[in-house]
Amino acid sequence: MKVSKLLLVFLIPVLLIFAGCQTTNTEMQKDTLQGTVRVSGAFALYPMMLKWAEEFQKVNPGVRIDVSAGGAGKGAADALGGLVDLGMISRSIKQEEIDQGAYFVPVVKDAVFPAVNEKNPALNELLQKGIKKQVFIDLWINDKAMTWGEVAGASSTQKVVVYTRSDSCGAAETWAKYLKTGGLQEDLKGVGVYADPGIAEAVVKDALGIGYNNLNYAYDAKTGLPVAGMKVVPIDINENGIVDENEKLDSKQMAIGSVRNGVYPSPPARDLNLMTKGNFTGVTKEFVKWILTDGQNYVEETGYIKLTPMQIEDALKKV
Repeated sequence: MKVSKLLLVFLIPVLLIFAGCQTTNTEMQKDTLQGTVRVSGAFALYPMMLKWAEEFQKVNPGVRIDVSAGGAGKGAADALGGLVDLGMISRSIKQEEIDQGAYFVPVVKDAVFPAVNEKNPALNELLQKGIKKQVFIDLWINDKAMTWGEVAGASSTQKVVVYTRSDSCGAAETWAKYLKTGGLQEDLKGVGVYADPGIAEAVVKDALGIGYNNLNYAYDAKTGLPVAGMKVVPIDINENGIVDENEKLDSKQMAIGSVRNGVYPSPPARDLNLMTKGNFTGVTKEFVKWILTDGQNYVEETGYIKLTPMQIEDALKKV
């Protein structure tokens, strides 16, 4: 009995010390996670990635995350070329990219929205009736010259000015797929403008202009309302000639709700992806895992739409 007591007295401090060492090592591993993650690509994912980078670096001060926007095409080329660790891709991944070793997971949802100038000559009719899909097809695919009266069922005889993206991007390809089965960005007609901010600026400056923007470039981050000088136009989804309550896009919250509830069509609603070449490794892998877990807590406050629990589970298995 005395021997057992002595042994117990000896073992308890040893076990406590061992347990303490284990905790310290775990904490050290977390604190000493080091490296640089280079990210480039889609404007659609850029604001979200900035937020993720900021929050991840707070808990991992040894990690540096460099983020730049330039369009989904650039993100894919940079990732496959080894120029960056992660490419932000705002469209589906192409088979030729997979053949080159592209490996990817979805990380968040977004959507593309049509927009006009707030001084549009048929604005009241547009907001009351919306625009039917065929009109969008005539403007962007068929390159049909139309007046705003013809678009909105109004009296205006002023000609519509159509804007599209000049840079290779997911927003344009997604919009093209909505308007044409198997559509490509090259199918879209209109005045080419570089980047999401560029196309928004073009519409704001042109009272007769119409364009399309990703969620966080169509709406102001602070107010949740459309960008100053611009109005997001509802799509008359059921084509009844009137904007129903669930088709309204007056605010970012309405737009998010429409996408989340499945009312807004897909496309132009879609998943945004992160791409690498081969597989996620090292600090990049830890960053992507964090995005799919703790990082999802920042999605809605940044103005995006969360993945479904099943999507997150499947993505984590891939990582």
